[in-house]
Amino acid sequence: MSSVILKNLVKSYDGKKNVIDNINLEIKDKEFIVLVGSSGCGKSTILRLISGLEDITSGEVLIDNKVVNSVPPKDRDIAFVFQSYALYPHMSVYDNIAFGLKMRKIPKLEIDKKVREVAKSLNLEELLDRKPRQLSGGQRQRVALGRAIVRNPKVFLMDEPLSNLDANLRVQMRSEIKKLHQKLQTTFIYVTHDQTEALTMGDRIVVLDKGKIQQADSPEVIYNSPKNKFVAGFIGQMNFIDVNVNNGHFLIEGIDFYTDKNINGSVTAAIRAEKMVSGDSVLEVVPEIVEMTGGERIVYFYLNGNKCSAKVPLDYPIGDKIELKFSVNDMYFFNKESGEVI
Repeated sequence: MSSVILKNLVKSYDGKKNVIDNINLEIKDKEFIVLVGSSGCGKSTILRLISGLEDITSGEVLIDNKVVNSVPPKDRDIAFVFQSYALYPHMSVYDNIAFGLKMRKIPKLEIDKKVREVAKSLNLEELLDRKPRQLSGGQRQRVALGRAIVRNPKVFLMDEPLSNLDANLRVQMRSEIKKLHQKLQTTFIYVTHDQTEALTMGDRIVVLDKGKIQQADSPEVIYNSPKNKFVAGFIGQMNFIDVNVNNGHFLIEGIDFYTDKNINGSVTAAIRAEKMVSGDSVLEVVPEIVEMTGGERIVYFYLNGNKCSAKVPLDYPIGDKIELKFSVNDMYFFNKESGEVI
């Protein structure tokens, strides 16, 4: 078992402000969980608290149902893959991968066998004699993964491991890490600020803001049923439109729309950019900017004074005006003050 449980976890550096604010989370054995949020939300700090690289202010971290608050990092049976790879520049690829095993006084023959097995699985066999400076970014990342894998830890912690790679290599490495998880059948806790990584890689996504969990659910639930405005805006491309609802009726650019939800007063309506060209409600707007993104275009415009966007097919007619087609049933409504979904 490789479960990780966070109980009432708090971290403060100055005794006044909590950068991690009473977090409770259970990560199941063999689960691939992704912590996502904007810079400074506390996601990397959570990894450091789990690993023991940071002291906990209050609360508990449990690994395999054992409290590890006072257990040194080296004794937690955790592997940490850093954003910067953290390879030893003077060592060969072989010695970088073998380093942790040598520190544990593993016999030389066993080390050699394990290093070569890992190198083969990561296509590093021909690079074992090279130094890190002789490697590409993707190769360095694979060496960092190899160093973690070779120890066969209970839990893998990964802190934005792909952020230094170019776009094509990131896509390739996303797939490699997922395959690695399926092969190793152990617990992965992965930190990123990239919503695409979160949606494509995680069994569950934990959305964080200001040291608090906003929502923890499957990618499908996070995307289709966000609990609040922050989650809705962070995952996917969401448009927010200020409206006043009166007995279900509200105006967008002077056109009357109706929702059968029990809503009245000033609220924030929201609809995803890809849902703006396929419904029965029609609205004409003036495009401000049109971006070509490959298989589609993104059109930017204003609704009720709010900047919005629509993802449209390449053959969608765009002139001085563009006709939006959407369904009110695809809209979300959020409380303006609390941000909670209505």
